[in-house]
Amino acid sequence: MRKAIVTEKGPKPIGPYSQAVVEGDFIFLAGQGCTNPSTGELELGDARSETKRTFENIEAILQAAGSSLEDVMKCNVYLRDINDFAAMNEVYETFFSAPFPARTTIQAGALPGGIAVEIECIAKKGRKKAQKKARKKAQKKAQKAR
Repeated sequence: MRKAIVTEKGPKPIGPYSQAVVEGDFIFLAGQGCTNPSTGELELGDARSETKRTFENIEAILQAAGSSLEDVMKCNVYLRDINDFAAMNEVYETFFSAPFPARTTIQAGALPGGIAVEIECIAKKGRKKAQKKARKKAQKKAQKAR
């Protein structure tokens, strides 16, 4: 059953979409940009600063969904200008470790609000959370057997 993720620590949607949706073991994050969730204002800057803010927003939403960047399987990166690829990539690699998620990066041209970077991703539910849930289930089963 599809469940919407809502957190004040991530930017509020500006249209008819959810910050993220959980379905089964997967979390599908909507495209995020450089909006400051506290003010609702865009923090426009260069590709590096916008990528950093974007990943801070992604982290907050993943955390609200019980996951983290460690569980990201796939990212789609949209750039206003493909010439910003190196700058975005420099920041991108600081948020992940090997094995890196699969990724597609394209020049999208005009992005909402004139932002330089928008990133969406797909993640698995957090491993720690899944392990904790499995332990609780096993404990309940053991108690019933007594």
